Amino acid sequence: TGDKQQLPKVRESVYEWFGLHLSPAKRIEFMYGLLHMCQPLELRFLGSCLEDLARKDFHVLRDFEIRANSSSDLGLLTDVTDPVARSKLLVCLSLLGSDNRECAGILFRILSHVDPALLLLAVLFTMASLHPAFLFHQRGKLRMQLEKLEQKTPSVSPCLCLLTINK
Repeated sequence: TGDKQQLPKVRESVYEWFGLHLSPAKRIEFMYGLLHMCQPLELRFLGSCLEDLARKDFHVLRDFEIRANSSSDLGLLTDVTDPVARSKLLVCLSLLGSDNRECAGILFRILSHVDPALLLLAVLFTMASLHPAFLFHQRGKLRMQLEKLEQKTPSVSPCLCLLTINK
């Protein structure tokens, strides 16, 4: 029963750690890892929940989704040092269809020519390295670029945060 009493406190600590102490890139990576630990029926249930949450923004994002999955629109976003282009790339990766290999290839070419020293690109590289539309070798190369970027950036270890939660 002691563990049951601790659960709400631990849960709140994890929520706080996730929401306040992780960067957007690390939040995405953490959630991706958790999803891979789920059973197929759990994934289907969570997919339904995500679909319901996303439905409220469907009309707002519909035009963006069409553009995100258009190779002609993506081809214009080549300068990732431009904050507007970088913002559009984030939107495109967020809304890219999981089977859109053509647009994933365009995004891969754009991201392949980026200096990983640009710290603001961690979310872009995290999303691209995990996105199912990218081919396996593309995800691997993007993951290597992300790791180079992370070596230059100090970050908080998830293990250290969770150890402090259990104190």
